[in-house]
Amino acid sequence: MLIRTVVNGVPQEVEAEPGATLLSVLRDDLGLAGSKNACEQGECGSCSVWLDGSVVCACLVPVVQVDGRDIRTVEGLGDERLHAVQEAFLDAGAVQCGFCTPGLVVAAVDLLERDPHPDDGTIREALAGNLCRCTGYQKIVDAVHLAAEVVS
Repeated sequence: MLIRTVVNGVPQEVEAEPGATLLSVLRDDLGLAGSKNACEQGECGSCSVWLDGSVVCACLVPVVQVDGRDIRTVEGLGDERLHAVQEAFLDAGAVQCGFCTPGLVVAAVDLLERDPHPDDGTIREALAGNLCRCTGYQKIVDAVHLAAEVVS
């Protein structure tokens, strides 16, 4: 079936299987590998993207539901430079293996777009849908605070 959507501001037409997920189409058909395929159950947040401005787990979204809708991925954050949140993750040492990083970055950007000066509790709550197996999360929280200083 033909899916027409806008991804990171670019109109796209993709021929996809009806049972395909948004995540598989992003990665396999559009070559956008930033969103990771980890749990396929919406539990880890590694595949987080924006769908019409709301963060969703792309592994749970049937591609038939994105026809005519707007999608923004981690690849759509920066232009020729990294987004301030991506820079902050690097500067704060909030990246280790990097598998969870795209989903955490999406969640952090989403939070800062809604609340430019979050406290620790608000940050932890906003990131609660994203699992990281390598860190203790403090450096991630620090990165969000660092990004908040730059973004605001």
